[in-house]
Amino acid sequence: MTARSQSHAEIAVIGGGIIGGAIAYYAAKSGLDVVVLERGELASGTSSRCDGNILAIDKDPGFDSQMSLQSQMLVDELSRELDHSFEYRAPGSILVCESEAEMEAAQEWVRRQKEAGLPFRMLDRSDISQESPYFADDLLGGLECATDSTVNPYMLTFALFAGAKKHGARIMQRTEVKSLRRDEATGAFHLETNAGSMTAKQVVNAAGVWAPLVGQMVGVEIPIHPRKGHLIVASRQMPVGVRKVMEFGYLISKFGGTRQVDEETEKYGVALVFEPTESQNFLIGSSRQFVGFDTKVDMNVVRCMARRALRFYPKIADFAIIRTYCGLRPWTEDHLPIISRVEEVPGYYIAAGHEGDGISLAAVTGKVISEMLQGQNDTIIPLEPLRHDRFSNKGVLHR
Repeated sequence: MTARSQSHAEIAVIGGGIIGGAIAYYAAKSGLDVVVLERGELASGTSSRCDGNILAIDKDPGFDSQMSLQSQMLVDELSRELDHSFEYRAPGSILVCESEAEMEAAQEWVRRQKEAGLPFRMLDRSDISQESPYFADDLLGGLECATDSTVNPYMLTFALFAGAKKHGARIMQRTEVKSLRRDEATGAFHLETNAGSMTAKQVVNAAGVWAPLVGQMVGVEIPIHPRKGHLIVASRQMPVGVRKVMEFGYLISKFGGTRQVDEETEKYGVALVFEPTESQNFLIGSSRQFVGFDTKVDMNVVRCMARRALRFYPKIADFAIIRTYCGLRPWTEDHLPIISRVEEVPGYYIAAGHEGDGISLAAVTGKVISEMLQGQNDTIIPLEPLRHDRFSNKGVLHR
């Protein structure tokens, strides 16, 4: 058997975050020759600046939530399949409501999710009080998705890359793609990097918020924009809760609706997210801002998030802030990722634009891209809603 050329690969995956890791794992496991090109360290971008949930509760009922359910099942398989543990737990998650209007909207949300086949149920005031003794007394209820799970996003990313390497994938860190072109005569892609030149039969752009820059190299316009989010890592002496909690207003904030909140909370897109970690600390989020590629912590936003957390958990005002950090979510206008071949550039694929759902949807993204690379038509999820050309028929800048 001849050795594989170090300067050629069947598949070049650009991006060493969790999406790139999942693609590399599933593609290498299926026998494809894969190289991953990451300009920094693995998980050094959005994958290390986020929470770690595999959620269906906050997904639009129907295709979106079904895709998340598929990902949850794959992550459950990965928890047994990968050699390295990634702090996987599946306790479910809840949304809490603070008004009658939110309770009515929650009932409709549950009805639609159950119609789509997901395990949702309403929670009343007594359910909420049993969930945590630290909740505000005036919360009316909420809803639960029983299949939601949580992982350590760093550890899952590294576990996927370790699994990919075990199946023969090559991982090239500190290797930045400087230029990319497709040879019309041979169909091969030529990549110039700071570590030298290489060729590939197929290329997957899994560069997250930087995917548009990689797209420009082959004349493809990718409508993804960075959306900044803050997180607080906190602790206190007594455990606050055992699973992920969000306010129902998080859905409104995520999908761009208007809430009855103060001006600052609306301005920063702040909505309660509470997530306990395996180490008994907890994460508090979240915020949503369009401020370009700025990842500096804004203490005004942090204070706003802390105040919002205390509205729902007034009895934990003594919590200690360990650190705060920001990440950039790759946002698309319809809140669905782009998981797609690009018809105008044969052999070129996009797997980006997951916004705050990259951890949730990494497994299903990796699986479906692997199937596409192998030319399978019967993929694990339908591809039509995720097509690159859904935004415009003018997706190509030039040929």
